[in-house]
Amino acid sequence: MVMVGAVTLPADANNSWGNYHWARKANPITLRLGDNVGAAWDGYLATTSTDWTESPVLDTPVVRGRTSARTCGAVAATVQVCNSTYGTNGWLGVAQVWISGTHITQGTVKVNDTYFNTATYNTPAWRNLVMCQEVGHTLGLDHQDEIFTNPNLDTCMDYTNNPLTNQHPNQHDYDQLAKIYAHRDATTTATAAATAGANARVGRGSEGERGEWGQLVRGSEDPRSVAAYQRELPDGEQVFTFVIWA
Repeated sequence: MVMVGAVTLPADANNSWGNYHWARKANPITLRLGDNVGAAWDGYLATTSTDWTESPVLDTPVVRGRTSARTCGAVAATVQVCNSTYGTNGWLGVAQVWISGTHITQGTVKVNDTYFNTATYNTPAWRNLVMCQEVGHTLGLDHQDEIFTNPNLDTCMDYTNNPLTNQHPNQHDYDQLAKIYAHRDATTTATAAATAGANARVGRGSEGERGEWGQLVRGSEDPRSVAAYQRELPDGEQVFTFVIWA
């Protein structure tokens, strides 16, 4: 591991991805995080919920999960959060986000205990960073920096070799969310009835298999790299997949 310090983020930095967002008629929006994680992860999910609720435009309460941890199927109007031993497939965490037009309709987050059960990653810092970052993607945020050896930016939306100071959002993340959600929409996608999403098959059963993710649109599949994938569904919706490699 490389020990890194902190620097100030440039004022013009932007870490939204495509300005995708949850539709809503007023702020703050309530986006429910479905708890499909075991006891070892409950505290980290609670911390992530508290962290993102610090944003004036979001409330992210933890609610009862609506899927199985292993399959982690998507549920409309929610982000379902899951952990399991998904295997030696190379990734620590995966966030999948369903998009209709410019609006997020549902999301899933999976954290891979195959790696988190090892000495390298079984630390509070790594668990907080991955949980916080993957949920951050489902809100409409991208990374602030993607160079592992750069000094830490003190945000979970930063890639790093040592996550000690990168366990929570920073003010830039909150400012970026305020920009993303500054307007109002004519409809809502975060407060609809939480029923199984019509396209839950994409999340269900993939268990980290890259064939489910679609086309690699950024980064690479090399370890210690950034990767984002895009898949278009028959009904015109898109699924974006963000990957943290081990």
